[in-house]
Amino acid sequence: MPRIRIRKYSWQLAPGHIRDIRRRVFIEEQGVPPELEWDATDDIADHYLAVLPDNTPVGVARLFGTLEETAHIGRMAILPEHRGQGIGEALLRQLMADAAGQFQEIRLSAQAHAVLFYQKSGFHLCSDAYQDAGIPHYDMRCLAPALAVAALADGDAPLVLERDERSWTFNDEPTMLALMDSLVGQARQRLWLYDRWLQHDLYDRFRFRELISALARRHRLSEVRLLIHDDTPLVKRRHQLVELLRRLPSKMELRLTHDDYPREEQPFLLVDRQGLLCRHDFDQPSGVAGFAHGGRAKLLAESYQRMWDAARPSLELRELPL
Repeated sequence: MPRIRIRKYSWQLAPGHIRDIRRRVFIEEQGVPPELEWDATDDIADHYLAVLPDNTPVGVARLFGTLEETAHIGRMAILPEHRGQGIGEALLRQLMADAAGQFQEIRLSAQAHAVLFYQKSGFHLCSDAYQDAGIPHYDMRCLAPALAVAALADGDAPLVLERDERSWTFNDEPTMLALMDSLVGQARQRLWLYDRWLQHDLYDRFRFRELISALARRHRLSEVRLLIHDDTPLVKRRHQLVELLRRLPSKMELRLTHDDYPREEQPFLLVDRQGLLCRHDFDQPSGVAGFAHGGRAKLLAESYQRMWDAARPSLELRELPL
């Protein structure tokens, strides 16, 4: 890969090279109408320009944030004669590093041919295909940008379900929640959760609720199971997951473990057939997560099914008013 430098500008101070590269790639090469290419977001975004050591401009991108929680990457383009040299990857990683210090999530709209490129840097699909300016696109996101940035030097596709084969250890709650949300956000059909109870600081979070809701509504065979020991705290205090499962009873179910049936001594979460997050014990935010751990996930799923079959519904939650 050639050595490059990456410079950041406001739109008001951006050199003409940024406009020229976007015009060449999006308007002339891809046929995007000019009225769609130039928009109001340019005024609020940071604009990045990648240049070679001799100051030849070769690529651009923009980055802006919303609500101090989500960053958006867009208008990423490399000139045709400089593609395939790793410039786009370096530019993307610079944007991710800048966003990771401020935002919990990064989103982008990827052209269909570029999906794999973004997956290699830790982004996963979060929409079906749609047309934008006549070009097929997918929405993609990274729900743990700081973790992804730290891992990119070690291998491809960090935090991507069925692609990232490493074991992620965690010893603090923020890291655990980032891994948990990254897993749940990629679930296509199944999420099985086992814990002592649905702790509010772990599971009664807006983003977690929205990820569960999206999964439950995504597919007619979607399945969300919540298996816990004790429902007393849920009866005493409103919980977003409880409200959601009562609105989607055909997709979500909560059961209480049988006191006389053997129970796992560690809480865990299973996503589809390969994703898992296991804590060492019920009271500590430490454990391991995996995005392509099919063997262990299968063993935990078998244990979960046995506990689930012996469990009972929560009559107290069923009687609560919506």
